[in-house]
Amino acid sequence: MKNLKRTHYCGEVAAAKQGKKVTVGGFVNRLRDKGGLIFIDLRDITGIVQLVFDETTKREVFEKAGSVKSEYVLMAAGILRARENINKDIATGAVEILVEDLQILSKSAPLPYDIHGEKKANEELRLKYRSLDLRSADLQKNLLLRHNLAKATRDYFYANRFVEIETPMFIKSTPEGARDFLVPSRLHPGKFYALPQSPQIYKQLLMISGFDRYIQLARCFRDEDNRADRQPEFTQIDLEMSFADVDDVLEMLEGFIKHVMREVVNIDIVTPLPRLTYDECVAKYGTDQPDTRYGMEITDITELAKQTDFTVFRDAESIRGIVAKGSAAALTRKEIDKLIEFAKGIGAKGLSYIRWHEDAPSCSFGKFVTGEQLSEICALLGCEKGDTALIAADKFRAVLRILGAMRTKTAGRLGIIPESGYNFVWITEMPFFELNDENGEWDAMHHPFTMPHDDCLPFLDSGEFGKVYAKAYDLVLNGTELCSGSIRITDFELQERMFKALRLGEEEIESKFGFLIDAYKFASPPHGGAGIGLDRLAMILCGAKNLHDVTAFPKTKNASELMSGSPGEVDAKQLDELHLKLKEQK
Repeated sequence: MKNLKRTHYCGEVAAAKQGKKVTVGGFVNRLRDKGGLIFIDLRDITGIVQLVFDETTKREVFEKAGSVKSEYVLMAAGILRARENINKDIATGAVEILVEDLQILSKSAPLPYDIHGEKKANEELRLKYRSLDLRSADLQKNLLLRHNLAKATRDYFYANRFVEIETPMFIKSTPEGARDFLVPSRLHPGKFYALPQSPQIYKQLLMISGFDRYIQLARCFRDEDNRADRQPEFTQIDLEMSFADVDDVLEMLEGFIKHVMREVVNIDIVTPLPRLTYDECVAKYGTDQPDTRYGMEITDITELAKQTDFTVFRDAESIRGIVAKGSAAALTRKEIDKLIEFAKGIGAKGLSYIRWHEDAPSCSFGKFVTGEQLSEICALLGCEKGDTALIAADKFRAVLRILGAMRTKTAGRLGIIPESGYNFVWITEMPFFELNDENGEWDAMHHPFTMPHDDCLPFLDSGEFGKVYAKAYDLVLNGTELCSGSIRITDFELQERMFKALRLGEEEIESKFGFLIDAYKFASPPHGGAGIGLDRLAMILCGAKNLHDVTAFPKTKNASELMSGSPGEVDAKQLDELHLKLKEQK
């Protein structure tokens, strides 16, 4: 029998002329044998079409159809016709193919689980059989959206004169915040390559080289603990542009966001996007990654609360609160106690509250306030009848951190976090340094190549590092950081000052960054850029909760890939070639 040749994809046959002969190929999604009538739903990457075998079908073709089982791979040729019982749930629901010729190209063994069932198998089993899991409609839809996102990305940046350039995967290990994945060198015994956490240094060198605008869908690697929105290997939309300051980069990125939202999910967003400085954001939401789709913003009541006789308030550096509107009925005393225990679990000394369930508000510190004082505190917080207020009193930084976590926790308990909507917000003017609580030293909040604001430069010399702010910015979507970037230091003398402020010695600077400093000595245009998490953006646009759902072959929480068994052992010969010897396990 002559092999059939596909003429149409399953999900696209509705566009063909009825009465015309078509040939499709795909997997058996479902089979229904009615005796003298057989229906097979055939599936490919575009969708499903119904195949029909009836009394007019050749005997050998009909018998072959009867032998088919789930997930067999078929090629079928026949006449496209109108369907009697229209299925409005699929694009081809008005047509079907009356099959004249059928080929079974590949037979499937019994499946380890029902890959199309409403009840999903446990994730460990699905990841072990990931090639089967990827046949599910949801995962294929997600990965196709990711593909469209990547295409729209390239289209936008190509149209704006960005040049796509690949940067090395085997690089020199430099401090970038997370732990590097290291690769031993066979040709250089005792030395190691690092897999890039980002192409940061190379894209700066490309600007020094005069390429003006660079773009890359870069694979990046970070050896850190996994979570729902983090994988050890990920894709970053990496870009850099010359002769640019903060507003130029943000304007370019807003154009990109507007383009991909329209092209990928058919949503028009309004630009310019809202902006908050880092200090404004943390004061308002207790975090630099806020979900702004619901309220519960933090309010400072320090001055008013200190006028009460409540010792906890009087002794605190900062007193602030959040209000959950209309929550007094749901947040019973028992529920509030659970929230207080949660707060203690994240480092709070305690949590005060106001619950206005009856005609008058009641509060946990009622013995220490007058009715007038309580009314004034409620008015300042915006706490009204039906509301609940949660109040933290501690050091300034601790209060904001605790209330930021309480805001998210309480909103989740109340079910008020929207399932839809896209709230973008820029966080700008980031601190350059952050205080390391363990050793009391100041570390770089981002990377050491970030340009500080001009008016902050004197603080470098005076050692007032907490007053140094950077030309750095993050883009946050619904509480998830999508993008981080900055304007770069192009003055090699300033770069050396910054390295020294970070306690890097001359030898360490030369060893790790000497080549970059030397490159800047030969002049550089001002430049800046950003890295955008393609995986995270795809996850949010798909409405997924985990990067597993937009990654073809993801790693588990312990960085294993269950299908292939990665990471795996290597033999002694390979280790010997790399001049490595394994330590004995205790």
